Amino acid sequence: MKKIKKNPPKIVSDFKELVLTSAEKFGDKTFYEYKVGKETKKYSYNKYLSEMNAYGTALNARGYIGKNIAVIGDTSPYWALTYVTAVNGNSTIVPLDKELSLDAVCDFINLSECAAIAYTGAFNGKITTLAEKIPNVSLFIRLNSDDKEVDSPEGVNVVDINTLIEEGQALLDGGDASYTSITPDTEKCCSILFTSGTTGTSKGVMLSQKNIITSVNAACELVPFDDSASLVSVLPIHHTYEFTCTHLAAMNIGASVYINPSLKYASKSMQYYKPNGLVVVPLFLETVHKKVWAKINDEKIAGKVKAGMKLSNIALKLGIDIRRRIFADVLSAFGGNIETIICGGAPIQPNIIKDFNAFGITVLEGYGITETAPLVSVTPYQAPKIGSVGPAAIGTQVKVDETTLDDSGRGELLVKGGNVMLGYYKNPEATAEVFTEDGWFRTGDIGYIDADGYIYITGRKKNVIILSNGKNVYPEELEENLLSCTYAKEIVVIGRRDEKGSETSIVAVVFPDFESHEDMSSDEVKAKALEQLKALNENMPSFKQVSVFEFRDTEFEKTTTKKIKRFLVK
Repeated sequence: MKKIKKNPPKIVSDFKELVLTSAEKFGDKTFYEYKVGKETKKYSYNKYLSEMNAYGTALNARGYIGKNIAVIGDTSPYWALTYVTAVNGNSTIVPLDKELSLDAVCDFINLSECAAIAYTGAFNGKITTLAEKIPNVSLFIRLNSDDKEVDSPEGVNVVDINTLIEEGQALLDGGDASYTSITPDTEKCCSILFTSGTTGTSKGVMLSQKNIITSVNAACELVPFDDSASLVSVLPIHHTYEFTCTHLAAMNIGASVYINPSLKYASKSMQYYKPNGLVVVPLFLETVHKKVWAKINDEKIAGKVKAGMKLSNIALKLGIDIRRRIFADVLSAFGGNIETIICGGAPIQPNIIKDFNAFGITVLEGYGITETAPLVSVTPYQAPKIGSVGPAAIGTQVKVDETTLDDSGRGELLVKGGNVMLGYYKNPEATAEVFTEDGWFRTGDIGYIDADGYIYITGRKKNVIILSNGKNVYPEELEENLLSCTYAKEIVVIGRRDEKGSETSIVAVVFPDFESHEDMSSDEVKAKALEQLKALNENMPSFKQVSVFEFRDTEFEKTTTKKIKRFLVK
């Protein structure tokens, strides 16, 4: 994977073209590599196309193409295949978070009127309970045919995906072109994604093929990945960021993807697969960054490492890159071959980007939300600006709503383009609230755009703390400053009203980094954290300074994409 791509990405117009052209261009090359038990399996581009056509033909013959289909469970080639097969038949796919309660899963399936559900082995043993609560679902597709423990309760129509593929292939061999001849409708809703609910609510985001393909094309154009890229899929596949920017984008450029079974195995997966690229969220990088520096400090070589970083940065300015040689031990945390990491989903501290860059890893920050399928912008690898999420992606426009500008020139970011959602499922009131009269989508994010068109995110509109003097304080800005504390792992800044409701205090709720300081008692870690936090706090203007620091002994509750559920912090 080079900074200058050897092979420019394809530009595709729909999912069907995406799969067809990728199979034509990359053929028997491995698309997915994954493990079943101790056995490593490979899944090629040609196999993807062949099994998609057979799978879709069988579903069509059974009367499910054109209907809504849910998919839930662990990341696997067959989870992805179900998604793409449904969309290519003009069905609507409903990807669900496997961490949801069964009641929530059933509620979403019933709300979205699904006729079928595909599930991985994680749901074996739960099908009887599910079937009782989702009466409109008449087909249960088991995706893990390799599992020894399967669940086929009496009276429930459970069919193995391999059975469907065999059925479909027989029909194709007999001349059935009912599925393969379907013309994609790129404007209709092809996917309903229920948002993670970090604000305490969850809405069904309706995306079209046009929305998703706009993001796929932009992602492929903006990042330095080509068919030499090897990636590890570490984020939940149901999330549009992971599925669009890792799985679909990788298919378009001919990359190979290793499927990591879960976050707890991420380190082992890196060592095994040795990827040269990653698509992650900030928490992943923050965790690795802290572990790297903890090891450096334990070995008492911080001075030596910092001197090496300065030396490598000077050499880099002279056109000499010695980073990968002198920081080989740091790179080994990712398997040794890592070159570029795309990071999105939440803000990341600039010092982390600078450190990884000094070690030889380019971190490119991106920005997007589910409602924009999800990509809005990515820092260009040719001209990055640390602290910015880059200029608007191809096919997307971004501007600041002038009616919301504050004293510092920051306001709500508005987006328009082919990536912007159709609306919220069965919720016209919520849809109307997030669009301006002239069709711009209100992101709810606060920021500004510099003279070069680079976007800077400074906070969330819903999180803003309004002080009694009318000043607006964005907690994300304060959190970024305070997270430089080496004794703090997670921080949430909130505004808290006094008993009379007349004054608002700025409160920082802190989860200390006990794990990195096991040689100290919890009280000692808290005391050290408080000392550093107070010093960092003084760097901010007086009206932005935290007045109360509170400590907690457990991590904050998070979504499956590792975003803190801020609405739970009071």
